[in-house]
Amino acid sequence: MRQPYASDISREKFEDICPLLQSVRKRTRSPKVDLHEVFCAALYPLRSGCQGRMLPRDFPKWRTVHSHFAKWSEPNQDGINVLDHT
Repeated sequence: MRQPYASDISREKFEDICPLLQSVRKRTRSPKVDLHEVFCAALYPLRSGCQGRMLPRDFPKWRTVHSHFAKWSEPNQDGINVLDHT
């Protein structure tokens, strides 16, 4: 269990957007990371102003966060990405 940060989103609010975020990834195997933790880690640099590689160590690895964020940021055929829907 990690310490909470001011940039975190509650698990209750995350449950509303989780299916949308999960729809981006192919489901070839069970996820190894908690998407809530990845999403909170993606929010942390936006709130703190730090670089993505400088995430606190209690978040998932920065490469994992970056990989998910890149997928969530890709525009669909209408030019809208998943993060614009959230």
